[in-house]
This record gives sequence, C-alpha cells and structure tokens, in this order.
Amino acid sequence: MRIHFIAIGGSAMHNLALALHNKGHKVTGSDDEIFEPSKSRLQKLGLLPDAFGWFSENISLQIDAVVLGMHAKKDNPELLKAQEIGVKIYSYPEFLYEQTKNKKRVVIGGSHGKTTTTAIILHVLKKLGKTFDYMVGAQLDGFDTMVEFNEESEYAIFEGDEYLTSPIDLRPKFHLYKPHVALLTGIAWDHINVFPTFENYCEQFSVFANLIEPNGSLIYFEDDSELVSIAENCRKDIKTIAYNTHSHSVANSKTNLHYSNNIVPIKVFGKHNLQNVKGAYFVCKEIGVSDSEFYEAIQSFNGASKRLQLLAYDSSTQIYLDFAHSPSKLKATVNAVKEQFPKKILISVMELHTFSSLNKKFLTEYEGSLNSADKSFVYFSEHAIKLKQMEQLDAKVVKDAFKNEGLIVVTERDVLVQYINELDVENAIVLFLSSGDFSGIDLKEFAKELIENKNNV
Repeated sequence: MRIHFIAIGGSAMHNLALALHNKGHKVTGSDDEIFEPSKSRLQKLGLLPDAFGWFSENISLQIDAVVLGMHAKKDNPELLKAQEIGVKIYSYPEFLYEQTKNKKRVVIGGSHGKTTTTAIILHVLKKLGKTFDYMVGAQLDGFDTMVEFNEESEYAIFEGDEYLTSPIDLRPKFHLYKPHVALLTGIAWDHINVFPTFENYCEQFSVFANLIEPNGSLIYFEDDSELVSIAENCRKDIKTIAYNTHSHSVANSKTNLHYSNNIVPIKVFGKHNLQNVKGAYFVCKEIGVSDSEFYEAIQSFNGASKRLQLLAYDSSTQIYLDFAHSPSKLKATVNAVKEQFPKKILISVMELHTFSSLNKKFLTEYEGSLNSADKSFVYFSEHAIKLKQMEQLDAKVVKDAFKNEGLIVVTERDVLVQYINELDVENAIVLFLSSGDFSGIDLKEFAKELIENKNNV
C-alpha cells in the first residue's frame, strides 16, 4: 500500500510509519515541525519530509490511504484535498483496528499506569518467544518501535488512550479498539480541556467497557469506586476480574513479589507498579500464560522509558525521571520513592506542562501531591502557556494550589537549573516529574553532571 501520514512527526505517528515501512509499504508523510528522536529515526529510513509544512500536492489518487494525526487541524490543506478527491482517511486508532480486526485484541486503559502495564505484558510475551501485534506509549528495551504488526500473530496488545482520536473524530481513541480482553487501571480526572467535568470523563470509561467484544473480559482495579461501578453495570456476557496490589515485601530498598510460597525479586518498585504487575498478571493469564512463565519473565522487567527511569546514580545518590503529571500519578510516584528509600532525602522537581495542569481550575487537584518529598520544586514556562493560548499563571496561585509550605515555584529554566545545581544531593533521591522536557533541559546529561559535580566538591 501507499500510505501518507499527515503529522508524521508525532511520537505514535512516526512509530506507526516506521512499522509500516518495515513491512514493505510505501510510506510518505508531512508535518510543520518534527523534533528528536522522531526526526533522526524518520531520516534514517528516508521517511523525513523534504520540507516542513502542509502541501496539498502530496495528496493524489495514487495514495491508497491517509493516516491523520491529532497534531493536524481540520483545515489542513492535505486533509481537505484527501476529502475532496475521496482518498480513504484513517485516524491512528482506526488504522490500528483495521490492521487487527481479525485478531484477539487486548487493550489496557486507565488514567495512569497503562503504559507500564502494557510494557509488562509485552515484556513477558517476548521473553516467552510469542509473536504478537502491539502498540505502547513509550520506547521499550528490546523493541525497535512502539507499534508493530505480524501476519502470523494471534493477539494484538494495545495501550488504550482516552484522548481524542483525530481533528475530525472527537471520540476517545480507546473507543475504537473493541477489545476481547480489557484492563482498566484507575480513573483520575484528566484532559480538562476535552472532558470539562469528572462525570463526563468517567463516562468515557463506561462506554469503553461496553464496547468489549461479546463474551470478553474486563479486568479492573478493585480499590477504584468508579471502576467497581463500571464492572457492576457492564453487560452480563462480560467476565469481570478484580485485582489489587500484588503481595510483596521490601528489604534493603529491594522489592520482592510473593506467590505460592515463592519469593520473586523484581526491578520496579512502588505500590502503583505492584498494582500494574498484578493487572498484567491477570491479562497474561487470560491469554494463556502460566504462573511460572509470568513470574520467571517479570524478574527482568526494567520498566518503560520515563517511568521511574534511572538517569544517573552513584553509591549514595540516585536521579530518576518519571512521566507523572496528573495529580494521582504524581502523588503515587512521590510516595513510592519515599517508601522505597525511607532513609534518603527526597527532592522532587515537577513541571506543569499539560493543558489540565496549567489550568487554574484544575490546579487544586494537586493539593498535597508532593508532601512526601523533603524538598519540592514546581516549574512552568510562561512561554509554553502563551503557545497553548492559555491564561497566564501566577506563581503564588500555583503554590497555594499545592498546599505545600516549603514548595519553590520557578518560571525560568535557567533559574531552575541554578536551584538544582546548588542543592546538596549527598544521600538523596532527585526525582524529575513531567510529560514535557523542562523547556529543553537534557535531563540525562544534567543528571550525570549533578553526580559528577557532587563528587568533585
């Protein structure tokens, strides 16, 4: 097939483009800007557009299909041309469904933990030598792309995002996948720019559950009252399976799972990750993985990129990066790190980056979320707010929302860097928390320099 991507530079979009190119399809694409690592990865395979921008001449009847990314707008010249001449237009999730409509689909949804849970399932299946289709929202060790299709695979494992499908399709992405096995990790209000009330947000998960294929399965976290209600009210033909935090112990900052009188050491930690492990266990069980196979494979799971990712360390200091940006995930991550390293000083550095987190009305949801840290910073860029065309924020408003007396709110990148460089990080954990990039700070390099500077004092 000849497939053209409108907005090829996105994290998910460029990975799909790479996967289809690797399958032998003729892939082209366009975008008005493309950042790393998408740019280099597309360039390596000759898929980087010759020029940035939107060009209607890219679209002709020689193209079999267009895949439309969320970054494009409804008046995009290439989209309008495709609509005019009748080229088949798919959104990203529509295309994934089309590729896997004859397979058994497993979809992991929820406001938090879905990437890690999906990553655990993929890791286990790969360790067992299984062949499967997949889509996950982070780059994983041992996987070349974030999406892949195989002709001979029986199962497709998808991370199910509740954000909108495309500029011309305002359904949540995970409504299009129609799973045979579904897992929901939890519901915590997010995407306030799209779902203005908590009730409206919850409704999307209820719709998702009722789109499960006939006689399918719904696995859900039983400590979430909204999920319990969804499970109790979904169709009678759907099998419901509740899960909770995996039985475990922590000794010397190491976490072990307990099952059937066995003790299994793992590399991830924190109550939220122990819940992710348990949910992934039930998914794997539903698709034929035995207990012994699961627990053997889970021991080598290192986590997903930007999910408590260890950036740099020495004998007394560790520096982590986590994707946490929603209030519930932020609090869970900070608490997890404090519980895992109770004798260390915890320094949290959080960036407000999403539409929700930069919204004054939503900010109060963050109350108390950083209180487990010994020292905390919150950073936001006034330039980013302008680009998002949002109302400017005041640092005092942010501090008041977090209800954290010692919190330091910073609005300039260089000032933040200076603050962190002046910290004593001996016997400390430094935890960077964001779905953004702290206005372009190379966190891996910065973390390495923090360790080196500490040792050179």
